[in-house]
Amino acid sequence: MSLVSAEFLIFILISAGGYYLIPKRGQWIWLLAFSYLYYLSSGVGVVFFLLSGTLTTYVAGCSLEMLERSVGDTEIEKGTKKRKKKRVLILTLVFNFGILGILKYAGFFVENINLVFHTGFSFQAVLLPLGISFYTFQSMGYLLDVYWGKCKAEKNVFRFALFVSFFPQLLQGPIGRYDRLVEQLDRTHSFSMERIGFGAQRILWGYFKKLVLADRAGVVVNQVFQNYTDYMGITVMVAVLCYSIQLYADFSGGIDVVLGTAELFGITLDENFKRPFLAVSITDFWHRWHITLGTWMKDYVFYPLSLSKGMSRFGKWSKKRFGKKTGRVLPICAANIVVFLVVGIWHGAAWKYIVYGLYNGVLIALASLFAPVFRKGFEWTHIDPKSFGWKIVRIIRTFFLVNISWYFDMALSLSAAVTMIKNTVLGFRISALYDGTLLQLGLDRLDYIQLLIGVAVLFAVGILQEKGIRIRERISSYPLLIRWGIWMILLFSLPFFGYITAGKGGFIYAQF
Repeated sequence: MSLVSAEFLIFILISAGGYYLIPKRGQWIWLLAFSYLYYLSSGVGVVFFLLSGTLTTYVAGCSLEMLERSVGDTEIEKGTKKRKKKRVLILTLVFNFGILGILKYAGFFVENINLVFHTGFSFQAVLLPLGISFYTFQSMGYLLDVYWGKCKAEKNVFRFALFVSFFPQLLQGPIGRYDRLVEQLDRTHSFSMERIGFGAQRILWGYFKKLVLADRAGVVVNQVFQNYTDYMGITVMVAVLCYSIQLYADFSGGIDVVLGTAELFGITLDENFKRPFLAVSITDFWHRWHITLGTWMKDYVFYPLSLSKGMSRFGKWSKKRFGKKTGRVLPICAANIVVFLVVGIWHGAAWKYIVYGLYNGVLIALASLFAPVFRKGFEWTHIDPKSFGWKIVRIIRTFFLVNISWYFDMALSLSAAVTMIKNTVLGFRISALYDGTLLQLGLDRLDYIQLLIGVAVLFAVGILQEKGIRIRERISSYPLLIRWGIWMILLFSLPFFGYITAGKGGFIYAQF
């Protein structure tokens, strides 16, 4: 059930309507029932994966807490308890990540084994269950929090099932945290016209991004990336810029729909984007882009890896070999590269995604490693790194580096990405901007004008938000006629300016 469909709008209308009509103590049960009903709409068989992940994690969480409470004060008893807890944790992590790995990556491994060893193994690819990456990461984050004592295990299996399966976030996140989400799901919520209005407005804004911007830009992206050998120079560059528009508008637009839908039920989910194209560095970009994935990786991969015994030994070796300052930074650089390797693998089973992750990780590592050199450079050149002008330079530089990464993210393969990068540089002619070349990519002049206007609106909203201006609250303070006029203009822009036909294809990140 695509988020851009009449079926979904009817679904949330019925589910939200009933939510406020039934007795309040049953609201969470109502949400659980509709969450599983939503999941069943993608097929009965895939519910097995959701149930297996939910039940194994629930049992493991309760087991960890039971072991923690077990009596035993001697060192031997404490050691035994620690080993048992670790065994429960590892078995559950291996089981759940193993299912994700087999479904998502088995074909990739078989293909590469055949390539290296000239074997003839085959693997029948299967369609990934809806949102498996998102609910697996969310439930495993909960398990690790229980293991580390950050939260108590949930005793009610049905309440835990709702935490894992809450339907707005199933399709593409955000990746929720147990301590911030479960209390809201348990709490009763009274009908609030203001919250309903805010939720509907957020959904509408998401549809604007998706239909007016993402799907229109996607026409150029698909034409060039699918036929990458036919295009050179500026044409490829325009396609990559369109992919920036498409990916951001599609993903953040989908998240807006998700957050707005949750808001209809009185639930506030974590924000997943914070004006990423105003970032001043790659590190800053990843603090603003897919925020919940970034914080998940930081808490459950980066910190445990950085504090591990192996990394400690590497740090001591680095200090002896390269000095204290460099030796202190190198373990952090190594941990960042590993984290972004995992991020790349999470994006998909292909070498292009591995390179995509390593590209970001290496840039962040190099920025940390050469930070002292940059500081000296500012001193020598007398450039104020906090000046507005230098900030603009950093934003442009970061945008350029991010767009290079999109070649690996969107190209058909790693070799295709390399070819497209080469073709961007070769055959570069500025006349492609005005000689009609761009009009052969599926969009006409009016489409490009609408795309540019939409991007300008998006950019203006981002600037206001960056300054701390809360757009919805500001609009709510306007007189009724002006307030409704703004939202009606946005609503009616969808059928007039939206690329409605392409919008039926759904959201890019739904495949994860």
